[in-house]
Amino acid sequence: MTAQAAQPHPLTVGRGQRHGARSPVLWALYSDSPLTRRQLTLRTGLDATAVDAAVDELLLEGVLIEPETDRPGPAPLRLVRAHRYVIGVDVGETRVRVALFDLALNRLAAADRPLSAGRHDPDIVVGHVLAGLDTVIGAAGVPPSAILGVGVGVSGAVERGAETLVHGQSFGWDAVPLERLLRAGTELPLFIDNGAGAMGRAELWFGAARGARHVVVALIGSGVGASIVTGGSPYRGATSSAGEWGHTTVQAGGRRCRCGARGCLEAYVGAGAVLERFRQARRGRPVPGEDEESAFGALLTAADTSPAAQRVLEEAAVYLGAGIANLVNLFNPQRIVLGGWAGLRFGARMLPRIRESVAAQALRRPYAHTAIELGTLGPDGVALGAATLPVCRFLADGARPPRTPVP
Repeated sequence: MTAQAAQPHPLTVGRGQRHGARSPVLWALYSDSPLTRRQLTLRTGLDATAVDAAVDELLLEGVLIEPETDRPGPAPLRLVRAHRYVIGVDVGETRVRVALFDLALNRLAAADRPLSAGRHDPDIVVGHVLAGLDTVIGAAGVPPSAILGVGVGVSGAVERGAETLVHGQSFGWDAVPLERLLRAGTELPLFIDNGAGAMGRAELWFGAARGARHVVVALIGSGVGASIVTGGSPYRGATSSAGEWGHTTVQAGGRRCRCGARGCLEAYVGAGAVLERFRQARRGRPVPGEDEESAFGALLTAADTSPAAQRVLEEAAVYLGAGIANLVNLFNPQRIVLGGWAGLRFGARMLPRIRESVAAQALRRPYAHTAIELGTLGPDGVALGAATLPVCRFLADGARPPRTPVP
């Protein structure tokens, strides 16, 4: 049945349907702006009267703008970017990044709070997040009343029940009540999700995964995770812990991982593990750099002249290829996108070798239909993806006042 045939007669459209049109109208404009009213009717499959009523309400409320134009025909509609704002937080291995965005997710302010190695105590992380919120709100000059909410991307599984708990084995977090801890310092609505899942959503909306319905977005930093999208929807698993790709086994009885198991992919391709291999290759001499990110950069630079550094990167590329081959064989994705601060830098240098390794270890047919690419969102990927959480609620609610956030 076509959208045209499915439309009810205009006189049968009641108040409920007109209000129900707000959300699909907003989603259509958010994903493909600008659009005219007629285009919105075609895109949403809604009755023209319902679309007109929703648009008129949203224009009156300042959510949309219908700018005057000298061109003949109907004017295109756009979202007002400064109507509301959102904040995204990336609780990473090496730093807490807080960024404030307008409604179109243009970054207006950002703050980084470094984390010392192994210092992921919940109180420390919460203090960094709250301090970052104050910094970006002050820098952007945005009133808190105009902020839709704060999305937080974290390492580990996020359990949603009577309260939101985070289980991050590599962090040493066991049922940490992160939402309650943050609530003690902010009244802004909170939305908490796995960091790899947040980055995956950002790549789907704006980046290298845009347009794909079957995709895996891999986050490689100190830790390793993945966002798995099948049929256009994220796969979360029975307890929302799907995507712990870094803790799949690539060598039985192999190197000890931070999670306590042996042979995990993370123990071979995580930034900390790769740097440890380089330190061993240097006979115990430390790798230059003030922190893990700068040390990883030093390793990549050293590979230009150091055979030992190049061997370490070659080994990591082979193991990463094995991990990606498993994703190809298990999920048959259209695309695999490499992201995360280490994944982007490593991939920029080693992507051809990684692809060779995948080709050697994956089944030929699914590999032939899988593109392996680098992410396009840079270091803001997780924070940007986290910021989409309050945007999603805003669009789903038809731009009505926020209710209790449940991602």
